[in-house]
Amino acid sequence: MELLMLENFIDGRFLPCHSYIDSYDPSTGEVYCKVPDSGKEEIEAAVEAARKAFPSWSSRSPQERSQVLNQLADLLEQSLEELAQAESKDQGKTLTMARTIDIPRSVQNFRFFASSILHHTTESTQMDHLGCLHYTVRTPVGIAGLISPWNLPLYLLTWKIAPAIAAGNTVIAKPSELTSVTAWMLCKFLNKAGVPPGVVNIVFGTGPKVGEALVTHPEVPLISFTGSQPTAERITQLSAPFCKKLSLELGGKNPAIIFEDANLEDCIPATVRSSFANQGEICLCTSRIFVQRSIYNEFLKRFVEATRKWKVGIPSDPSASMGALISKAHLEKVSTPLSSKLQKVFGREAQHKHHTHWP
Repeated sequence: MELLMLENFIDGRFLPCHSYIDSYDPSTGEVYCKVPDSGKEEIEAAVEAARKAFPSWSSRSPQERSQVLNQLADLLEQSLEELAQAESKDQGKTLTMARTIDIPRSVQNFRFFASSILHHTTESTQMDHLGCLHYTVRTPVGIAGLISPWNLPLYLLTWKIAPAIAAGNTVIAKPSELTSVTAWMLCKFLNKAGVPPGVVNIVFGTGPKVGEALVTHPEVPLISFTGSQPTAERITQLSAPFCKKLSLELGGKNPAIIFEDANLEDCIPATVRSSFANQGEICLCTSRIFVQRSIYNEFLKRFVEATRKWKVGIPSDPSASMGALISKAHLEKVSTPLSSKLQKVFGREAQHKHHTHWP
């Protein structure tokens, strides 16, 4: 099988890289794609392109920018099946989920912000006794650095790109090196949709190389990141000397709380979905369930029964409820016994105390 070779997209052009990273098909474990292993050189080129494009793009009317976003949404929608197939293969999610959630939501991200930019309002306050007027205006920041995760690759990448360019900013995006294919496919639609060169630049590679070069660049005043807390801490430290605007969307230990008056007919399937959708690889997934004692045994019995009906299968299987985890490393992480995780977090003594308090 011929390997898929991705290229960076800078200033409206696809550009090769000096070195590449292997990208694996999660369902087979085989290398099927080569992702650019970019660094400072590519970020510098992207910053230069974004800087040059900013004055013209930011001066366009909201109506003009809205039209471009809607054209981009149309192109994505016309290629929905192709994008869904690629997203499923690259990330390991079921084709059904990619087809019904990930790609349609990516389309709607562009449509939503294409509409919202037309309805931005300003605020003013008249101070009659002083004869002055206080008012607020919304203006583009400049170049936005956008770092997106591997669990919902195109969905969350477009959730960042759409509002940034709708507001008149230019962007440099760094998708996860684990799931870069649909971001690369998105690049093919940018020129067709009328996005001017330099407005959207996508540079592929790892966090320590591309991510840090982006975060520390003095001409990138805004960083939006979705991912883990340790990486967010690193971004905060690196960006602090530049006083950058940060948007950090991190994972959580999200609880479900089930009271005794809950309708279990509805509650059980909803809790199973919230726990295991997308192989559990969603930052909103339920990771703790608190159940009122009076219904605990019944809930547990029915929750386990419903969970056992979920089918793990190859992503293309329409009957599969779950596909493949993103990587071998992630499989090992989620397979680690809970006791080992508690020991790492709390220490041996605290681990014992923690266990004794659990019902």
